[in-house]
Amino acid sequence: MSTDLTRWLSGTLPGSWQDTLALAFVTLLMGLALYRFSPDSRRRLRMSLVLTILLFGLLRLSLWLGSDSRAMSWVLLAEVSVVLLGLIVLRVWGMVVCRLVLPVASLTPPRILEDILVAVAYLAWGLVLLRQAGLDLSQIVTTSAVITAVLAFAMQDTLGNILAGIALQLDNSVDIGDWVKVDDVTGRVVEINWRATSVETRNWETVVIPNSVLMKQKFVILGKRQGAPEQWRRWVTFDVDWDTLPTQVIQQVERALNEAHIPHVAAEPAPNCVLMGFETGFCRYAVRYWLTDLNLDDPTDSLVRAHVDAALRRHNVRIAAPQFNVAITKENEKYFEARHRRHIEERLAALSRVDLFAPLTEAERVQLAEQLRFTPFVSGDTIMQQGQVSHRLYILIKGEVEVWIDEGQGRQLVDVLGPGQVFGEMGLMTGEARSATVVARGTVECFRLDKDALQTILSSRKELLESLSRTLEKRLAERRKRHGVRPVVVPTPEPSNELVDKMRRFFGMTRGGQ
Repeated sequence: MSTDLTRWLSGTLPGSWQDTLALAFVTLLMGLALYRFSPDSRRRLRMSLVLTILLFGLLRLSLWLGSDSRAMSWVLLAEVSVVLLGLIVLRVWGMVVCRLVLPVASLTPPRILEDILVAVAYLAWGLVLLRQAGLDLSQIVTTSAVITAVLAFAMQDTLGNILAGIALQLDNSVDIGDWVKVDDVTGRVVEINWRATSVETRNWETVVIPNSVLMKQKFVILGKRQGAPEQWRRWVTFDVDWDTLPTQVIQQVERALNEAHIPHVAAEPAPNCVLMGFETGFCRYAVRYWLTDLNLDDPTDSLVRAHVDAALRRHNVRIAAPQFNVAITKENEKYFEARHRRHIEERLAALSRVDLFAPLTEAERVQLAEQLRFTPFVSGDTIMQQGQVSHRLYILIKGEVEVWIDEGQGRQLVDVLGPGQVFGEMGLMTGEARSATVVARGTVECFRLDKDALQTILSSRKELLESLSRTLEKRLAERRKRHGVRPVVVPTPEPSNELVDKMRRFFGMTRGGQ
C-alpha cells in the first residue's frame, strides 16, 4: 500500500486503521447474513446501505482533498466519516444481536427494545466522540438535563406513545401477527414502533394507531385463547319457513357440515347450528364455526352458506323468502284445500297402520284423522309420566321413544318404540293412570288423539265399543307376552265384559244405550 494512502487512512479512521477496516469488513459480512436469513431486516438494511454509500463518497472526497490535517474541509470530512461509520456499525450489529443471535437462544426481543438499545449505543458513541474532541461531559450532562426537561414537556404525546409502545411489547399484550379489532378497524398487526402500531386490514389498507390509544382504551385480539390454536368463531345466519321443524333443520345442517371438509373450518370444536329466534313467517338460525385463517372470513362464510343451502335442498327445505299476502281468494282456497288434503292423507296412512282402529269404517277414519294433532318432541322430552292421568293416545310416525318404569328401586328401561307403534291406549280408552314414563330419544314426531275425538264416533255407533275392546284386549296380551311379567308396565287384560264396562263408564255410555 502506498505511503500516501496509509497516511490518509491513519489520519481519517479512528484508532488503528487496520482494526477499523477489519471491523467494517465483518460488519459487511453480518449485513449480508441479515439480508439472507432475516427478510424483515432488509428495509432497515437499505438505510444502512445509503449511509455506507455516503460514507464511501466522503472518504473518496477526503482522499481527493489530501491528508493535510490542517485543512478545515479535510477535518470536517474526517469527523463526519467517523460518525457515519459508527452509526453503520452500531445499527448493523444491533440487528445482528437482536435478530440472529438472540433468536438462536429462543429469545425474541421486541423491535422497540432493539430500537432503544441502538439509540442508547448511538448516544454513547456520540459522547465518546465529544469526549475525544475535548468537551467536558459533566457540563454536557447538566445542560442536557435542562434541555431534556423542556423537550419532555413539549413532547408529552410523543413520549406517551413511546412509553405505551414499550409497555405493549414488554407485557406481550399485542404481538406481530395478531388480529385485533379497535373500534371499527379489524386487521393484522404488522409493526409496533416508537410512535404507533400498524394494522393491515383485509381491504389492503394500513391503519396507523397511536400506541397511547391502545393503552387508554380496550381492544379485542381475535382468535387468541391461552393454550389453544388460533381460530375465531364465526356466525352465519339463515332463515327457514315455519313448516319445517327446528330439530330437523338443526340435525340436517349439523350433519352436512360435520361430514364435509370445508377449507379453513376447524374440526374441533365442530360446527353447530342453533335456533336464534322466531320472526314473522320464518325461524332464524345461525351456524357457528371456528375459522382457522382469519384473513379469509368472508370467503369461508360463503362456503359455509353454500353447504347449508345444499343440505337443506337435499331434504326439500328452502331458505325462507320474503312473504307477501296477496288477496286472491280462489287461489288461496285452492292452496289451503291442497294443504289440508295432504295432511289428511298423512293422518289416514298413520291410522291404517294401527290395528286398534281396524274396526273403524273409512268415513270414521277420515273423521278421526280430522282430529289428529301433530305433536313434535325433542331429545329428552317426557311425553308421558308414570302415575299421571292423561286421556290421549300417541301414534309414533318418526323417531324413537324409550319406555321406563319405576318400581321403587330406580327407573328401568323396558322397551324402545319406533315408527308405526302407539302408546297411551289405556289412558285413552279407560282413563287409567299412565303405567310407564315415555321419553323421546332424539327428534320425535307423533300424531295425538284425544278422548273427545273418539267419543264423537262412539256416540254415533255404540256397538263399536265392543270391537275396540276386543282389539285392545288382544294388543295388551301381546305386549304383556313380549315384556314378560311386568304388570306395572302392561296391565293384565281384564275379562272382556269388565273391560267393556270400564270403557262404557269412561265414555259415559250404558248397556241400555243411554
